[in-house]
Amino acid sequence: MLELDKKIFGKITTKEIIGAKPPEIPDTKNILEKELAILLAELEFQSKENLEKLLEQQKITEKHVNSRPGAMALAQNKIKLFNEYNKKYIQTIKEKLES
Repeated sequence: MLELDKKIFGKITTKEIIGAKPPEIPDTKNILEKELAILLAELEFQSKENLEKLLEQQKITEKHVNSRPGAMALAQNKIKLFNEYNKKYIQTIKEKLES
């Protein structure tokens, strides 16, 4: 069973990604855009140790969201959209760790 109120991307919860509401376009996309901007800005002030924790946390979150990919009742398009933004965030964290 998924934790529906678990925050998975900034303030965004699981139920916002896998549920019917809010709709994918434009709402979910706009919400993900805003959260990504906030999360990326917060990376500037993180230590290497915190970046490593964030990276691990986002990988766990990705598995959490994708743990039931075959469930047709879930909003597949929103899950794909979440994955796109999560990958951008993970990639930026990795780049910060390498610099």
